[in-house]
Amino acid sequence: MSETRVHGADVKTAHQDLHSEQGALRGEHPGRARNPLIKVADLAWLEFEKPDLDRAEVFARDFGFQIAARTEGEVWLRGTFAGSPCMVIRRGRTSRFIGPAFRAAERADLDRLARATGTSVRDTDVPGGGKAVDLLDPSGFPVRVVHCGTELPALPEQRPLLLNFGTDHRRTNATQRPPREPSRIQRLGHVVLETRVFARALDWYLDTLGMIVSDFLFLDGQRDRGPTMAFVRCDLGSVPADHHTLAMHLGPGTGYVHSAYQVTDLDSIAVGGEYLNERGYKRSWGIGRHIQGSQLFDYWRDPDHFMLEHFADGDLFSCDVEPGWAPMSTSGLAQWGPPATRDFLGASPSPQRIRDVFEALRGDNEMDRARLFGLLKAASS
Repeated sequence: MSETRVHGADVKTAHQDLHSEQGALRGEHPGRARNPLIKVADLAWLEFEKPDLDRAEVFARDFGFQIAARTEGEVWLRGTFAGSPCMVIRRGRTSRFIGPAFRAAERADLDRLARATGTSVRDTDVPGGGKAVDLLDPSGFPVRVVHCGTELPALPEQRPLLLNFGTDHRRTNATQRPPREPSRIQRLGHVVLETRVFARALDWYLDTLGMIVSDFLFLDGQRDRGPTMAFVRCDLGSVPADHHTLAMHLGPGTGYVHSAYQVTDLDSIAVGGEYLNERGYKRSWGIGRHIQGSQLFDYWRDPDHFMLEHFADGDLFSCDVEPGWAPMSTSGLAQWGPPATRDFLGASPSPQRIRDVFEALRGDNEMDRARLFGLLKAASS
């Protein structure tokens, strides 16, 4: 096996023991656009609607968010890091995910994007002010690209615990008893979406927002038809970025899967999970460590059944790292941890899920019987 290389200019290919055993084959998707309109710098926030803002705020505080702003009609949630809020929840008739907002690297990027897409730059209601361009991706999700006026200041952190390793004794004459309290969210990490038009949606994010693929997943026996999932990061050049800021997978539905929020370390994940469990919230899956992205993870459901993830210790890639390719399977979701649950996989045959399948198979999209059976096989492998 080749020597692992993980720093800057030493990074050569996607499969030198770095993050995937396989790279692309000749003619496969390159995982990036040659001339994107702009290159977004990060995921700014996510937008939701919910009928009960008081209940949403209680869960938000229990999960580890701070309140950036609250009015009669909306609540803005934030982490401890300086920057923009993580999430806005507006009062609505039903609980639903609206879409993501991405942060433009420069104010001029909004003008460039507006000219190219025939849209306009408008004011946004984010605390501190800012400008935005509103777009629609091929799946039908509203996507905002924003440039914020004033950053929120940093808040006090949960400090990582000082650990002893073998003969490296950093902590002596002191016990380790982290308090039972909420995990303190640091920032928004990524969002995962399901779409019936995976290839079209992926190319849109690469061409329009300048994002690049870290890892592709494909269905067993169907690699020649292209990938069915992509973990996509921001292209910050030589500056390392999260392994994925956006992940998308092909499926019979179109919608939100989960979003992930960084916390300090494994103890923060575990103690925060105990806090949530004591208050009667439902764990969806965890605790474990992922393969694509390497994150420590723990997934929970909020009272409106949206899935949210606490994570720590994720991979960071510069633009030098090329996409990895791997088969899609449930066993490939984690290096260690409990088996993935039916709740996490969305495997329960709800009436809505059954309707999604029939509509997808009849519609003009990328779902067909072979893809459906391949996804079912991956979910059980």
